[in-house]
Amino acid sequence: MPKNAPESPSLIGAEYEVEVGPVAHGGHCVARTEEGRVLFVRHALPGERVVARVTEGDETSRFLRADAVTVLEASKDRIKAPCPFAGPGRCGGCDWQHAKPGAQRRLKGEVIAEQLHRLAGLTPEEAGWDGTVVPAEGDKLPAGEVPQWRTRVQYAVDASGRAGLRRHRSHEVEPIDRCLIAAEGVSELGVEKREWPGMASVEAIAATGSQDRQVILTPRPGARLPLVELDKPVSVLRVEEKDGGVHRVHGRAFVRERADDRTYRVGNGGFWQVHPKAADTLVRAVMQGLLPRKGDTALDLYCGVGLFAGALADRVGDKGAVLGIESGKRAVEDARHNLQGYDRVRIEQGKVDQVLPRTGITDVDLIVLDPPRAGAGKQVVRHLAALGARRIAYVACDPAALARDLAYFKDSGYKPRTLRAFDLFPMTHHVECVAILEPVKKDA
Repeated sequence: MPKNAPESPSLIGAEYEVEVGPVAHGGHCVARTEEGRVLFVRHALPGERVVARVTEGDETSRFLRADAVTVLEASKDRIKAPCPFAGPGRCGGCDWQHAKPGAQRRLKGEVIAEQLHRLAGLTPEEAGWDGTVVPAEGDKLPAGEVPQWRTRVQYAVDASGRAGLRRHRSHEVEPIDRCLIAAEGVSELGVEKREWPGMASVEAIAATGSQDRQVILTPRPGARLPLVELDKPVSVLRVEEKDGGVHRVHGRAFVRERADDRTYRVGNGGFWQVHPKAADTLVRAVMQGLLPRKGDTALDLYCGVGLFAGALADRVGDKGAVLGIESGKRAVEDARHNLQGYDRVRIEQGKVDQVLPRTGITDVDLIVLDPPRAGAGKQVVRHLAALGARRIAYVACDPAALARDLAYFKDSGYKPRTLRAFDLFPMTHHVECVAILEPVKKDA
C-alpha cells in the first residue's frame, strides 16, 4: 500500500447473520457472509446459526475474525460455559468452554484430519490413525465439569495490580477470581486474591509428583518486587529487565517433576508438559511405538530437561547410547543433572540443525523429536531421514507443523506407521500427537 494511501474502512463491530461451517485450526469455525466474505468465528459450533460480530478486519482483509454474540440455532453439542469468564470479549485462555467434552475431542480430530489432508496429502488411514482424540486419565468428565489440569498458569497483571488472564488476541487483562482449568496446586496459592503492584505478570507453577510450588514475577520497568505472601509455601523467581533471564529471589530455583518413575529437576521456569498426566502419557506412547532394544543408539532432539532421553537410556541399557540436543542453556544443565547416572548419555547444547551435523553421526537406530510449535522443518527432516533410523517418534503440539513435517518425511522415504492424538489441553484448541515413522520398503 502506498505510504499516503487512505486506510480501508474498519469492519470491527459489524454484525452478520451466518450459518457456521466446519471447525478450523485455531479454536474457531469458518463461516461466510451472503456476499461471500470469510469469517473466522469464535464461540460458535459447526451447524449453528449465529449473529457474528467482527473483532478484526477491514474492507480489504482476506478474512475477518468475529465472535458469535447471539446463537439463533444451537448445536446439540452446545452447553453453557462452566467458566463465568469465558465468552465473547472475555478471557482468551479457553476456546471450547461452550462445547461438550466429547464434542471438543471430535472437533480436534477434525482439525488433525484436515491438516493431514491439506498439508501432507494423507488420509487418517494412511497416517495409521483411527481418528480419535483420547482424553487423559481422569479427564473424561460429564458436560459442565472442567478438569483441573493446568499446572502452570501465567497471570497478566492490570494497571491496578490485579491478576487475570489476557483476552483473545489482546493485551487487555480480564480480571478473574479463579481459573477453572488451573490445577489444584496452582489454585491453592491464591494468586488471584492478592494485589501485585508494579508487576506485568505472575506465573504460578505447581509441580507434578512433588509439593514444589513456584511463582515467577515479571516487574514493569523500574518497579520493585512486592513481598510475596501466598496461601502455601512457594519459591520466588524474577525475570530481569536487562537480559530477560530468570533469577532466584528465595527458595529453590527449580521444581521437581515426576515421570516414568524418575524425578526431573526443571529450573527457572523451564519447559515441562503442563498437564499432570502428559509426561507419562507421552513417554508411554513413544516407547510403545519405538520398542527400544538393548544396545540401540538413539537421538532425543529438542530434549528439554531429558524426559525422553531418560526413558530411552533405561531401555537401551549399558551397551546402548543416547544423544540429546537442546538449545536452552539452563535446560541442558538440568538434563545433564537429571541423567548424570547414565554413562552412555550425552547432552549437547545448541540448535538441532547446527549441532547434529557437527556430531559426525551417520546412522542411529531410533530418533525422538519434540520440536517447538513451528516444527522441525525440511532441513532437519532430511538430515534425520539420512540417518536410517529403524523408527522415528515425532511428538507434536501443533497439527499443522506435524503435517508439514510428515510431508517432508514422505519425500525423504519415511511414512507414518501409527499416529495417536491426546487431549492434553481440555477446553482449548490445542492437542498433542505422537507419530511413529518407519522407512518405506523399497520394491525388490
